[in-house]
Amino acid sequence: MQLTSVAPAAAALLSALLIQTTVAADDTAFITALPHAGAATSDVYPPEGTTVDPELFPPESKVGFPGPTPTGVQPAAIQTAATYPHNRGPSNQFPLVAPRPHGNSVTSDEFDITKYWGNLSPWYSLSSADYGLPDTSPLAPPGCSVTQVHLLYRHGARYPTSDADPAQFASKIANATEKGFEVRGDLTFLSDWTYKLGGELLTPFGRSQEFLLGIQHRQLYGHLLNNFTEAGTIPVFRTESQDRMVKTTENFAAGFFGVPEYLDQVNIEILVESPGVNNSGAPYYVCDNANVASRGYIGTAMANRFAKNAFNTTIARLNSQISGVEFTVSDVISMLQLCSYETVALGYSAFCPLFTQEDFLNYEYFYDLEFYYECGPGSPVSAAQGKGYLQEFVARFTGEYPQPSSALNETFDNSTTYFPLNQSIYADATHEVVVLDTLVAFNLTALFKGPPLSAAGNQRQNSFSSSKLVPFATHFTVQVLECPAYQPTKQMRFIINDAVVPVADSYPGCPADPHGLCSFDNVVSVLKDRIDEIDFNYDCFADYEAEEGVDYNGRAPRS
Repeated sequence: MQLTSVAPAAAALLSALLIQTTVAADDTAFITALPHAGAATSDVYPPEGTTVDPELFPPESKVGFPGPTPTGVQPAAIQTAATYPHNRGPSNQFPLVAPRPHGNSVTSDEFDITKYWGNLSPWYSLSSADYGLPDTSPLAPPGCSVTQVHLLYRHGARYPTSDADPAQFASKIANATEKGFEVRGDLTFLSDWTYKLGGELLTPFGRSQEFLLGIQHRQLYGHLLNNFTEAGTIPVFRTESQDRMVKTTENFAAGFFGVPEYLDQVNIEILVESPGVNNSGAPYYVCDNANVASRGYIGTAMANRFAKNAFNTTIARLNSQISGVEFTVSDVISMLQLCSYETVALGYSAFCPLFTQEDFLNYEYFYDLEFYYECGPGSPVSAAQGKGYLQEFVARFTGEYPQPSSALNETFDNSTTYFPLNQSIYADATHEVVVLDTLVAFNLTALFKGPPLSAAGNQRQNSFSSSKLVPFATHFTVQVLECPAYQPTKQMRFIINDAVVPVADSYPGCPADPHGLCSFDNVVSVLKDRIDEIDFNYDCFADYEAEEGVDYNGRAPRS
């Protein structure tokens, strides 16, 4: 297959201009039966015809009188803090209101429903103990210093994607209202409920997630900006052209650099996300098998099969409180999604108290099945889709531009302007599916430890959790460190949402280390071998059959 690149002239234009346009594309990069939705809202702000008048309201540069402005030392909390600033619990999702689940479960008072929404959960700090490293944290180990950081992160909370399940549920209720229906008990609110969600864009909470993520990383890694000062350059941060992706990077940069400083302290490179265009941040558009049911949609079929009988008790309870409408499994999934989407968009949802603790556990497992088999180790195309970022990552260390054997865009990946090889801080925004594809491509098997997930029931025998790995604003961090007590002194380690991920079991030559460290040179060597192992053309374009319930390590089966 001929891989498509953006022409140099277009590349220059894209880097010079800040493209702010909405591309109606499914955030999961595959068309699913249940997980996404959307509809437009009529409450548009600002009103048409309104503008900011700089003469009536002059900017800071014209008003003057700034007062004292001495600059302090760049923060380096990743090395100087006594404890790590974790983001845990519902109190850290301010200002969202997440009600307790339905019923009187013994543990419901402590059950945080926001942690069981799969890819619709807000991110929260994970524990390194979850993956076998109980005695470490993201803070630099004693005696070590962080010399470089690589960040791959997802956009913040958004409205549903356009024309999917919650909007369809709203249409069902609207049609029933016209014909006349009755509600009682827990469903009384449906008598005057209307659909209020937009489509695709970041919500106010989503913007705050990225802004705070930027602040967090400035606090932790601000000292690495000194390298840019010495070199007389500013960093390049990358994102995709969808509106929510551009706004994600702008909000992250505003948190990291400040407002309006980010406007002239960072180059924001916007890569086109559209069918047929190569882009490591949106590889599904050039990987045909990602859109073939028997290869790319395995998880959808398994999730639907699991859901078929997972919510029977709740469906019966809700149907007993409504007349004129018959709720189905699809409706229940839609209402659970409305719980998630309305909370992160409107601050509260009356749908949340309809569901029990068991419902939320099953809701997450529904997403676990989908993501495990469509972007995780159970997918035959996930490693191929994550290969592009993996190649870019390794290229930053080898000093050689990556070869186009994946979704790489040659125009951008063969230029020091668009793809600098010597930055001390890298920040790339993408979608959750690409973050998960990348984790598989990096062969971080500690995140998927255990037997493959089964559609037969919520067995929870695998360490994989969609709400932990692919929530809103999820972030995958790689630290390069200098550790005088180690030989060699240059080390590397991987972190997902504040949990350090061990690599001893999956990276030959990496010994078990309590801090998750491994020799920099050895990690680069292992990842170069992984690049050679992943056959993008075969996995994305060959004619093969993939089975359910198999851990493929993200690779297509061979006959």
